[in-house]
Amino acid sequence: MKVPAMIAAELRRLTASKMGVIALIALVCVPILYGGLYLWANQDPYAKFPEVPVALVVDDAGAPSTASDAAAGDTVNYGEDVADNLIDGNAFDWQRMTADEAADALRHGTVDFTVTIPSDFSTALTSAAGDDPHQARIDLETNDANNYLASSMGTQAVEKIRSSVAEMVGSEAAERLLTGLNDIRDSLVTATDGATQLTDGANTAATGSATLADGTAQLADGTVQLASGAQTLATGAQSLADGAAQVSDGNRQLADIADRAGSVVQQATDALPQVRTDITTILTDQGLTPEEIDQVLAKLDPLATRLQDGNATVQADVGKIDQLADGAAQVASGAATLSTGASSLATGAGTVAEGAASANDGAAQLRDGLSTLASGAAELRDGLASGVDQIPASTPELRSLQADTIADPVKVSSDKVASAEDYGAGLAPFFAALSAWIGIYALFLIVKPISRRAITALHSPIRITLAGWLTPAALGAVQMVGLMGILALTLGFTFNHPLGTLGVLVFASATFAAIILALNVWLGSVGQFLGLVLMVLQLVTAGGTFPWQTLPAPLAALHHVLPLGYVVDAMRQLMYGGDLARAGGDLIVLGIWLVGALLFAMIGVTRMTHRRTLRDLQPSLIG
Repeated sequence: MKVPAMIAAELRRLTASKMGVIALIALVCVPILYGGLYLWANQDPYAKFPEVPVALVVDDAGAPSTASDAAAGDTVNYGEDVADNLIDGNAFDWQRMTADEAADALRHGTVDFTVTIPSDFSTALTSAAGDDPHQARIDLETNDANNYLASSMGTQAVEKIRSSVAEMVGSEAAERLLTGLNDIRDSLVTATDGATQLTDGANTAATGSATLADGTAQLADGTVQLASGAQTLATGAQSLADGAAQVSDGNRQLADIADRAGSVVQQATDALPQVRTDITTILTDQGLTPEEIDQVLAKLDPLATRLQDGNATVQADVGKIDQLADGAAQVASGAATLSTGASSLATGAGTVAEGAASANDGAAQLRDGLSTLASGAAELRDGLASGVDQIPASTPELRSLQADTIADPVKVSSDKVASAEDYGAGLAPFFAALSAWIGIYALFLIVKPISRRAITALHSPIRITLAGWLTPAALGAVQMVGLMGILALTLGFTFNHPLGTLGVLVFASATFAAIILALNVWLGSVGQFLGLVLMVLQLVTAGGTFPWQTLPAPLAALHHVLPLGYVVDAMRQLMYGGDLARAGGDLIVLGIWLVGALLFAMIGVTRMTHRRTLRDLQPSLIG
C-alpha cells in the first residue's frame, strides 16, 4: 500500500458519513473561527476609545491672571480650558458630572474611570509667580472591578493631560520670561547708548583734565617763580625804602641848612640898604663929602650887586633843595609803600604758589580719576554691549515659537523598520500561529495518527509515518489557506509578502502536525493531552503580546526552544516587511522540528511494526 492510497483511505474514513463530513469541516474551520473572530474583535480597539465613558469633574475656582499684559481683576480658569480641550479632543466619551455623580457612576460601572480637576487647580498653576509655589493636582479614580485595562488607559490619559497642561502653562511662563528678557534687552540697549555717551564724555573730560593738569603744573611753577621774585622785590623794596628814608633825612637836613643859609643871605641882602645908609652916616660923620661918600659907596655897590645875585642864586638853590627834600620825602614814602606792597605781594604770591601747587595736585588727581572713569565707562559700555549680544533680539511671533519650544523641547520622530498597520495586525502573527496549532490539535481528535491496518500489512515505517503525517498536514494547509483568506479579505490586513506569509503558515501547520503525530505515536491519548499542555506552554512563551524578555527565566529559556515563537517571528518579518534572512533562520528551526518530529514518529512506528503491546491493541480514548 502506497502513501497516497493510505491518505485516500483515511480521507474516505473521515467522510464516510454526513456527521463525519460535518465534523471534519467543523474542525477544519476551528483555526479560521478562532483566529478570525479574535482578531476581528481586537482589530482596532483604539479607534473605539471615543466610546469609552469617562466622568470629568471640574471644580476649579480659577485664579487671578499673572500675564504681563493682564488688567487688574483679570482671572484665568485652566480647569475649564483643560475640560474644553478634552471634550474637543474626543479621546474618550467625556461626561461632565459632579463629584458625587462621578463616584456613583464609577461604583456602578457606568463609567470606566473618573478624572477630577480640583478647586485650587488654577491657583496652583499660577503659584510659581508668587512666594508659595506648589504643584497642581489632577485626581484619577479607577475601579478594576469594571475593567483593569480601563484603569491602565485612565493612567495613560491622565499622564497625557498632565503633559499637555505642563506644556500649556510652561509655554505661557516661558513667553512671559522671554518678554521680560526682551524688555531687559531694550533697557540694556538704552543703557549701552548712555554708557557710550558717558565713555565719550569721560574721554573728553580725561583729555581736558590732562591739559588742566599740565596748565596747573605750569601755573604752580610760575607762581613759585612769582613768589620768589616777589620776595626779592620785597627785600629790594625794603632796602629802597630804607635808603630813600635815609636820603630823605639827608635831604631834609640839607634843606634845613640851605634854608638857614638862604635866610642869612637874605638877611644880608635885606640889610644892604641899611648898611649903605649906616655907611653913609658914618662917612658923613667922618666928614667925608657926598662925593667921597659916593665914591666909597660906588666901591661897595659891586659887592652889593654880587651879594644880591648870590642871594638870588642861593634862594633858587634853596628852593631846589627844598624840592629835592620834598621829592626825597615822597620817594621815601613811596618806597615805604612799595616795601609794604612788595611784602604783601610776596605773602600773596606765596599763598598763590601754595594754591597753585594744591590745584596742580587736584588737577592730577582729577586727571587720574577721569582716566579711571573713562576706562570704567568703556568696560561698562563693552559689558552692556556684550549683554545685549547675548540676549537675541526677538519679535512677539518669535517669542511665541521660543516659548512653545521651551515648554515642549523634544519632538519624537518615529520611524519603523517594519510596520504593523494597527493593533489587530500586531496580534495577527501570534494568533495565526496559535490557530495553526489549535487547528492541527483539533484535527487529531478525528484523524488517526497511524493506520493499524498499515502497521499490520506493511513493514515500512517511512511510508506509514509519511501517510500519518501528510493527511493532517494537507488538512492543516486547507485551514491555513482559509485563515489567510479571512485575514486578507475579510479583515483587510495587508501583507508585504502574502505568499511567503501563507507559506510560513502552511509550513508551521505541517511542523505542528509532525509534533502532535510523534506524541500520539509514542504516547497515544496521553500524547494528545501533552499536545494541549505544549500549546499552553507556547501560548505564554512565544512572545506574541509582550516581549519575550519580560518572561521569567525558565519560560524565557523555553522561548528559544519551542517552535511557536519562531513561527510568530517569521510571520512578523514577512507580514510587516522585516528581515527576510531572519525569517529564513526561523524556518530552518521549524525544519529541524519537522524533521526531528518525523524521525521521532518514525522510530515509534518502527517499534510498533516490530513489537506490539497491549496498549497498541486497546482503542484510544481520543480519535
